[in-house]
Amino acid sequence: MTSGNSNITRRGLGLGAAALATAGLARGAGAQAAFPSRNFRVVIPTGQGGGADRLARSFDDGWTKLLNGRQFEYEFFAGASGQVGYELFVQRREADAYNLLFGNMGPEMIMYALQRPRFRFPEDLAYFCRIDIDDSAIFVRENSPMRRVEDVIAEAKRRPVNVAVSRIPHPASIGMLALGQAQGARFNLIPYGGGSPTMVAVMNGEAEVGALPVSGLTAQAGRLRVLSLFASENIVAELTNNAPTVNQVFGTRIPDLYSSRSWAIHTRAIERFPDRFRRLEETAQRVFEDQDFLNALERAGQPRQTVRFGNRELCTRYALDMIELANRFRQELSAQR
Repeated sequence: MTSGNSNITRRGLGLGAAALATAGLARGAGAQAAFPSRNFRVVIPTGQGGGADRLARSFDDGWTKLLNGRQFEYEFFAGASGQVGYELFVQRREADAYNLLFGNMGPEMIMYALQRPRFRFPEDLAYFCRIDIDDSAIFVRENSPMRRVEDVIAEAKRRPVNVAVSRIPHPASIGMLALGQAQGARFNLIPYGGGSPTMVAVMNGEAEVGALPVSGLTAQAGRLRVLSLFASENIVAELTNNAPTVNQVFGTRIPDLYSSRSWAIHTRAIERFPDRFRRLEETAQRVFEDQDFLNALERAGQPRQTVRFGNRELCTRYALDMIELANRFRQELSAQR
């Protein structure tokens, strides 16, 4: 049977298919370019003005330039060691890749293990862009009679020593408990609800010793003195008077205990909008090449040595390791609460 389209050649069919494919690619590229088409909303599960706030804002300046100029709008939900913010994000924010969370994976995964909140990791939430590795450190006020970490241990063997921490579920808290256990020293951990109030408590003598991530302490030289770190090496030695590591001083085998801030997204958003997530991943990694970002970090008091990109795989591995560590020290951490 003769068709009215019998004059269409094989070459013509090929050109038509190519044209359709090109049109499809153009539409796909247009859809990709269209994201994001509005600003992002970010949940930070701690109070405003803290380390997470400063670090996120330093980062988003560079990220905005790569995301069609879209801005990041922040909401802060401090409470229950991060549980309030995480549950709100998972349960009340739409999984559309426009809603993000900026969290401190170490302490907040310890919270997850201890408090069993109403979300599941990694089923409900995925970290995908680690910003830093911030080692936990032991510190005192500059005029403290305890000049070395050995002095802290000696005093804590005689009597309980009050130690200021930002929160009980924290890598630094685990470090102090592990050190006390290894050396037969007694520490009374007192949570102050953030890094800044923890440092102030040590400065004014309310607490004799503190334990926090080291980056915030380096900006307080002259008022606070870092005595030792829970790390395999001191990557900010020149900023901490070459403070030794705990394991170097005592011959212990306490694991590296550090905080890592990271961007997170709903796992459902990754599944529903893989192209959107791919663009977030790719552009986030490129921010680390932005000199303006590195300069902004330094102005915010974040040493460049601590800035370390980590992808989704690295973040997930670290988060699961923190959960395991929290379960290992569950009894000790629970006794301090």
